[in-house]
Amino acid sequence: QLVESGGGSVQTGESLTLSCTASGFTLKNYAIAWFRQVPGKEREAVACLPDSHGITYFADSVKGRFTQSRDNAKNTGYLQMNGLRPEDTAVYYCAVYRSFTCVSVEVKAPVDYWGQGTQVTVFS
Repeated sequence: QLVESGGGSVQTGESLTLSCTASGFTLKNYAIAWFRQVPGKEREAVACLPDSHGITYFADSVKGRFTQSRDNAKNTGYLQMNGLRPEDTAVYYCAVYRSFTCVSVEVKAPVDYWGQGTQVTVFS
């Protein structure tokens, strides 16, 4: 399973780091994608981190502000969000794909595991 943490409420310009921790499988063998969703709107792809070598992709709306990383020893992936804006307010989800190489921020492959989601609220 995947367990997410790190969401919260912050002011505009502040930072948060979301964590996506795997149990029962080895996360380094999976690509990690991040999505966000606001009630009443379609889910938006935010970022895709490949399972090993390869390019990390970000949505234009977060490019230059968000970064991704993983700590294989902790079996955890991270989404570092800097310069947060009110429009970043959403529920954020991580998803993983076994042996997958990101070719864009949009991932068109079956999800192996979903995180439970974590709320991020940014106040103006």
